[in-house]
Amino acid sequence: MGHFAGNLAGNLAGNLAGDGAQLQAIGRVWGTAGLDERPPAPHIRHSVTPVQVHFSRGNSIMRLKNSSMLAFAAVLVVPQLLSAQAGEESRTVAGGGVMIPGWTGVIDAKETAAGMKLENAKLSMDGKVMDVVTGPAVTYWNPANMAKGDYTVKATFTEPEYMNVNSHPHPYGIVIAGNDLGTATQSYLYCAAYGNGNFIVRGMGPEPFQMNGRGEASPAVHKAAAKMAPVTQEIAMSVKGDNVSCSINGTVVGTYPKSAVIGAGKLKSTDGMFGMRFGHNTDATVSGLTMTTP
Repeated sequence: MGHFAGNLAGNLAGNLAGDGAQLQAIGRVWGTAGLDERPPAPHIRHSVTPVQVHFSRGNSIMRLKNSSMLAFAAVLVVPQLLSAQAGEESRTVAGGGVMIPGWTGVIDAKETAAGMKLENAKLSMDGKVMDVVTGPAVTYWNPANMAKGDYTVKATFTEPEYMNVNSHPHPYGIVIAGNDLGTATQSYLYCAAYGNGNFIVRGMGPEPFQMNGRGEASPAVHKAAAKMAPVTQEIAMSVKGDNVSCSINGTVVGTYPKSAVIGAGKLKSTDGMFGMRFGHNTDATVSGLTMTTP
């Protein structure tokens, strides 16, 4: 039986090279299900290149082809892919904490449950630029920053080195409509971009809720040229009349009626504090955080 398994494993390693991309894609789909702020999974092709595995035991020869082969390979490979992705736990940032006077923050409930603290991420100021390094997923705000009625909150976010502290894209963006922040009844809405061209619009009420599902791609969102390359996004959220919208790099990427974001399990109001949101294990800068009214 050991000879049988050895032959099979060896043939799998060679013959599955051509299907590696498909198996990785399957892993991304399975691995992102149910996890907050993972980028949307890519489309999976259903066609499969036939592959064969030949092995002998005595005079018998068994052949595995097509879908059965891919299914068997997935059983072997996908758990390893999922394990690698799930293994990216929130790190602890040395010298962390909130270093800007007047500002505070709160980490996600699941981060707290895992034993993380706000001090495991870092918010600091370098001249007129805010530096953020996470750690746990976190929301930052200054209680003095309030917006009411019709308004626009915007800022420029830069990843100096895309994905330098993570294994897959993580989001960052603008928070508005913050009420009871840092408490068990907090509510807020945010629009965040990824350096791979995707964006999400989500909120807490106090449980997480989604406005565009698991997120979507937009040509307005800048893509990093490569891992470790810089990427910049100008992100804005606006409340105007009966609508709330998100703009990225000057283009409106999503508009939602107030009736869809206010209510039980969502926002208390679109009036409230504004700030910033960062996914876990993210390294970025923020400049030009402003609120304007018509």
